[in-house]
Amino acid sequence: MSNPASEISARIVEAVMARKLAPGARLGEQQLAMLFDCSRTIVREALTRLAARGIVTVSARRGWFVIEPSEDEAREAFEARRVIEVGLIRSAAGGIDKQALRKLKTHLQQEKAAIKDTDVGARSFLLGDFHVCLAECLGNTLLADTLRDFTARTTLIAMLYQSTHDAAQSCDDHVKIVEALARGDAAEAEALMAAHIGTVQSALRLQVHTDPLAQLRDALAPLQTAPRADKTAAQDLHTSTAKRRSRKAPAPASATPDEPSTYLGALL
Repeated sequence: MSNPASEISARIVEAVMARKLAPGARLGEQQLAMLFDCSRTIVREALTRLAARGIVTVSARRGWFVIEPSEDEAREAFEARRVIEVGLIRSAAGGIDKQALRKLKTHLQQEKAAIKDTDVGARSFLLGDFHVCLAECLGNTLLADTLRDFTARTTLIAMLYQSTHDAAQSCDDHVKIVEALARGDAAEAEALMAAHIGTVQSALRLQVHTDPLAQLRDALAPLQTAPRADKTAAQDLHTSTAKRRSRKAPAPASATPDEPSTYLGALL
């Protein structure tokens, strides 16, 4: 590409689709400027474009990061893809030309080869890029660009919410969609696409991040120690505490609210 900012943004989207950039990954301006041998101004332009497209986000004090979609955003992204892709097939009810069909079949061959290979990045990219390729073959480059962004976002969603969807099943779904288009059966292709997107969405584990403090809470929970066989010490402590309360004397320093364990217990 002639525009450096466009090249940087395209490479970042490609890396996301290949699962080489995870949700929440930091994108340092200086590091990107060094990698692409350009100024930070150009890098900032590329990242600003990606922020507008919903791929990255920026924090005033922390910098640029790949997005971490919420559960609601995940549902919306899949619903948007369902509407766009089913609608695309419906709009091409008149059929698909032979050249476009050859392009799709070539793409499917690449998918099958990637599934047999060990390159997970190439496999992930090709499976996502099928949807972009389909939009292009159906004659809508504008929606192809939109789908590229949505596919990148759903790739991040699959990573974040630990999708259990099988790559081979995705490829099989793609093959059936293309076969229906080759027969001129747009209605069947629509139904297959809707079912495919629904299957991918249903494989998400959308409840894995319900408690953001779970790990810290577990780490800082009080230790479970065995009770003492001799209860004398506990009884003495109870008696001593009762006497202090009756005299309204202040509690000893070891029991003050400022003690770390007391403070954490109240906080958590």
